[in-house]
Amino acid sequence: MSSDLLQEAGRLRDGLGDDFRDRVVESLYTDAARMAATSVDREDARARLTVDRALDRVLTHRMWGFLAMGVLFFAVFWFTIAGAAVPSDLLYVLLVEDVHSWLSGLFAAVGAPWWVTGLLVDGVYLATAWVVAVMLPPMAIFFPLFTLLEDFGYLPRVAFNLDRLFARSGAHGKQALTMMMGYGCNAAGVTATRIIDSRRERLIAVITNNFSICNGRWPTLILMGTIFVGAVVPPWLAGFVAAGSVVAVVLVGIGVTLAVSWLLSRTVLRGESSVYSLELPPYRPPQVWRTLYTSIIDRTLKVLRRAVVMAAPAGAVIWLIGNVHLGDASVAGHLVTALQPIGWVIGLNGVILLAYLVAVPANEIIIPTIVMLTLTLGANSLGAAPGVMLELGDDQQIGTVLTTVGGWTLLTAVNLMLFTLLHNPCSTTVMTIWHETRSVRWTAVATLLPLALGFAVCAATAGLWRLLT
Repeated sequence: MSSDLLQEAGRLRDGLGDDFRDRVVESLYTDAARMAATSVDREDARARLTVDRALDRVLTHRMWGFLAMGVLFFAVFWFTIAGAAVPSDLLYVLLVEDVHSWLSGLFAAVGAPWWVTGLLVDGVYLATAWVVAVMLPPMAIFFPLFTLLEDFGYLPRVAFNLDRLFARSGAHGKQALTMMMGYGCNAAGVTATRIIDSRRERLIAVITNNFSICNGRWPTLILMGTIFVGAVVPPWLAGFVAAGSVVAVVLVGIGVTLAVSWLLSRTVLRGESSVYSLELPPYRPPQVWRTLYTSIIDRTLKVLRRAVVMAAPAGAVIWLIGNVHLGDASVAGHLVTALQPIGWVIGLNGVILLAYLVAVPANEIIIPTIVMLTLTLGANSLGAAPGVMLELGDDQQIGTVLTTVGGWTLLTAVNLMLFTLLHNPCSTTVMTIWHETRSVRWTAVATLLPLALGFAVCAATAGLWRLLT
């Protein structure tokens, strides 16, 4: 009996048409507007043009809203790139040169065995120092600026602008909000998908949240844009071009999110789209000190602490695989040689792929891992003992080492930016996906689909690049 009722209800629902929910919501708003018009006294329209309304006319405009979004995000990235150079150089000198040299001398003075010094000083400490020097300056600038936009009330306007695009892609409009959360942390973005009632649309949001660039991936994009992309133009344009390259990757991520949402909604996750209302909060005046406290304590230091916790064991692993030999080469050398053909196909190299394997627990340590592996394997060519990770002073020296020792080109940097956007989620996000879906199938899809896209896009980019050049 109950199955007959459900079948009849399904048949009747199918006969209502795809726009039934839209028509119901539209009629509700029409009735509400009619009742308000007969019951509420309104002031003159010109008198009601407040600052909030004036800003919304621009920031939520169909055309100017997207232009404003691009300008604001470009300004954030430009300030981050321009402002992080000097403090990064100071941290390199202090942590990677001075303190590292002092620790090496201290261990030598107490007669510590070479492998203890190597493991603890050249491995654990140097990896941690690299993470702090690479990540702290850009995060200390980027997160306060991003938090200012968030506290000001701008991010809900971004979600409002993107709502129409998500609706056309067959996804729920609230996915724009969960995507914004993903720009801070993908695990938080996945958890935020609980605001979507429909399981089908929630799964789409979960699977595509990885295409939002999380905290741990920003330093990689900013460094690649600064060292390689900005270097192809005159110095006075370098900062603008580097910032533009990061914005371009963000836009690619939004496009991939919409494309994958469209594909899922028309294949394995077909169904009727939900209707919802989005309330825009009022603009709030910036509270600079509170924003600084929130962004530094809750974001910068939290992310940095997680990166340091992951970097210490990763540094030990890197030193061990660089110094433990099998035959005529180190373990790292054998692994890089095995991964090199795959890396060439996708415009990267074996060192980068090995770094991603070592850094699976956290995206924050990708760049330090890549640089340390490059230095470890190329120490002989730089006049150092095998397995010793050399010290660098600034971004230009990092670029020089990656180019001369690692054989990097502009293609390598561009594809690393694309692979950073599209590769698999970190281990924390994978566990969060499992907790939210309780499905091995959907956890595997959310993990492997971005990785497959990363390989496909990078391979296509590398093939086209080589064909044209």
